[in-house]
Amino acid sequence: MMQRWKRKPAKFPLIALIFSVCIVISILYNERKIHTVYENKLQKTASTEEVIEEEGVGVVEEEVPITQISSEADQQSLNPPNISIHSNPKPVPADLDRFTTCTSTRSYNGGRKTRKVIGLANPLAKIGGGSSSDSCDLFSGKWVFDNTSYPLYKESKCPYMSDQLACQRHGRSDLMYQNWRWQPHNCNLKRLNATEIWEKLRNKRLMFVGDSLNRGQWISMLCLLESVIPNDKRTITPQAPLTVFRAVEYNATVEFHWAPLLVESNAGDPVNHKADNRIIRPDTILKHAAEWDKADILIFNTYLWWRQGPVKMLWSTEENGVCEELDGMGAMQLAMEAWAEWVATKVDPIMKRVFFVTMSPTHMWSREWEPGTEGNCYQQRTPITTEAYWGSGSDLPTMRMVDTVLSRLGSKVSVLNITQLSDYRKDGHPSIFRKFWEALSPEQLSNPPSYSDCIHWCLPGVPDVWNELLLQSL
Repeated sequence: MMQRWKRKPAKFPLIALIFSVCIVISILYNERKIHTVYENKLQKTASTEEVIEEEGVGVVEEEVPITQISSEADQQSLNPPNISIHSNPKPVPADLDRFTTCTSTRSYNGGRKTRKVIGLANPLAKIGGGSSSDSCDLFSGKWVFDNTSYPLYKESKCPYMSDQLACQRHGRSDLMYQNWRWQPHNCNLKRLNATEIWEKLRNKRLMFVGDSLNRGQWISMLCLLESVIPNDKRTITPQAPLTVFRAVEYNATVEFHWAPLLVESNAGDPVNHKADNRIIRPDTILKHAAEWDKADILIFNTYLWWRQGPVKMLWSTEENGVCEELDGMGAMQLAMEAWAEWVATKVDPIMKRVFFVTMSPTHMWSREWEPGTEGNCYQQRTPITTEAYWGSGSDLPTMRMVDTVLSRLGSKVSVLNITQLSDYRKDGHPSIFRKFWEALSPEQLSNPPSYSDCIHWCLPGVPDVWNELLLQSL
């Protein structure tokens, strides 16, 4: 009896082990099934329309058309954990969305501010320059017509081209806008080599973060680099606010994260971001920072969405839905300070490169470069040749504010000062040569300047030079 009794304990652990393994396998299978459903949902991202009111001119902004969708989602980017930039994190407030409203609104009195940024004392170059070298300022120069080397790619050959930026496809016949090369004073930009760039990006994640202008720069980057990647060695996957292009052989990605105001807002959804009132959390970047923390190279921009009137602010500590209202520039400063705090506390410049792209100028008033005329970028075919030209589409007070915030971060941020070099390019906008998702009235059609897009940029074109400057800095 004793011998048989002793055998029973030896069997029980084995049975328990087998039973436990079955439970674990079942749980993992169910989790994978749920995960797959979520992936499929994300891949159904649709196009959208967003009317951007810029100095009285309505411009329709759509989501990027995705022409090549992979069947598998990028596992690294789904369901990221929230990252707190505070040492003692508080409960995360409810997400803002396009249905968020304020119970009441009062003027901002400056009583609550984001924390001061602890950075390094290394002031940036003054506005108009971006290089510390006296011999070569990459951001100071002139545009030179070059129909031998430019464009760097053909619009029709880029499978990721957006209808918002494909000017030739939508009827623009004067193609000189594709042939201008940026020539810095006293030096030259290195000729772009796509294979060499992919080698630099091997095992890395490069992420553009911002609005539709930064999205245009991302599309430009894809057009510049995609041709050396075989079709069966690439994937592109839309994942809610994040779209990921992967070069399989290099284990590298070039990504775009929709965050037009940097901080959390009711415009955070890349598809459904229409809202009667713009509402932000000026002190919170928790959700966005969860994606930024994973990238090796980050390129940020923000500006356009702050030029649409007063901004309502709902602080993360506000429990009763009471909003404060502030002008666009003041609200942008609060958002920039929250973003800069994340950079100051989370970015190791040895491990992560951070770039900030200065504002992209608009060309709304032809009288600024040609006195006596009444028009805008419509039918403009050549750049402005007056060196040191500044138009009203370059908001110098806002640029100085941004410069003040960035100067505290020192070497943690590199500045791509594209504003003045782009200000010369009154000819580079889509004007009427793009797809419009809202029907144009007979009155508009009879007056093309009334609906011309003088905000975004044709591709190939100006954003390609922004990327040449970026890649030269890597």
